[in-house]
Amino acid sequence: MDRNVGGFDRTLRVVLGIVLLLVGYRNRDRTAGTLAFVAGSDIVATAVIQRCPVNALFGIDTCAAE
Repeated sequence: MDRNVGGFDRTLRVVLGIVLLLVGYRNRDRTAGTLAFVAGSDIVATAVIQRCPVNALFGIDTCAAE
């Protein structure tokens, strides 16, 4: 599989994912907190593996051309 997440997009995903993980952890006794934690986990995972299925679906590639 080709990478399609890089640069500013990757940095933004890491920051947003960590924020959602923290919000989800602090509100873990609520449904919204659990959903925030799951969403944050997914966003961080896409940043780490540099592959996003939604980007692939829409043909978006934010990796620098090498």
